[in-house]
Amino acid sequence: QVQLVESGGGAVQPGGSLRLSCAASGILLEEYHTGWFRQAPGKEREGVSCLSATGSLIKYGDSVKGRFTTSRDGAKNTVYLEMNNLQPNDTGVYYCATTNMYSVCLRSSGMKNWGKGTLVTVSS
Repeated sequence: QVQLVESGGGAVQPGGSLRLSCAASGILLEEYHTGWFRQAPGKEREGVSCLSATGSLIKYGDSVKGRFTTSRDGAKNTVYLEMNNLQPNDTGVYYCATTNMYSVCLRSSGMKNWGKGTLVTVSS
């Protein structure tokens, strides 16, 4: 059974940082492209980042470029999202998901396995 579990969310002040984790079981993340998505209240789910299966390709949503970094620890079968200079509009539930197609990796419709999400709140 495939399971993705996000953790690391919390409340932080503007300008702060958080590191989210996506731990997988039932699959090897090195065999899939792993994306991070977020959903703010009342808004559509937005693609944040995608890390290719080989780790050689990474792409980010325009709103987080230069502030967020995704990486993977193969030994732990875990993908991370390092978020810096967080702003109030970064608030939302953050999800990780996997896909076999890198070309659709920032589109929620293209993803297959989803975690249940972790809440990030940025507020002063």
